[in-house]
Amino acid sequence: MRYDALPHVDEHPTDVAAPPDAVWHALSDTLDDSFAGPTATRYARLVGCHDRTSSGPRPLAEGSTLPGFRVVTADRARTLVLRGSHRFSAYTLTFRIEEPTPGRTHLRAETRATFPGLTGTLYRRLVITTGFHANGMRRLLTGVRRRAERAG
Repeated sequence: MRYDALPHVDEHPTDVAAPPDAVWHALSDTLDDSFAGPTATRYARLVGCHDRTSSGPRPLAEGSTLPGFRVVTADRARTLVLRGSHRFSAYTLTFRIEEPTPGRTHLRAETRATFPGLTGTLYRRLVITTGFHANGMRRLLTGVRRRAERAG
């Protein structure tokens, strides 16, 4: 599976009144808080994710895992790429960090995924078409922004 060639699903941006380093740490901590709990672990097990637990260095680095994800790129204060797969989908979640002006950061989250077969199509409808994924991404980015601005 070539994860870099997966179809684009969506992209969500947010502007943060904090420097990139604060955003990087807030992103890592927020992902840990969001995906490392028992609910995420149970969900990862239920859908058959390869990575079902949190492991590896923190802040997130190449090889670190969260339930449902493995870090494949961790270019501090620039790009964080998570990838994963389960019975219904193969996917990447890419976070890009840019500093348009000193002390302000633009954070974008891009999702790419494929949903093979009938069960994949049904899963896509359940997760993507209903807006569940988009709402979750917006909540995640809001959490990162708030955390970074408090620390920033």
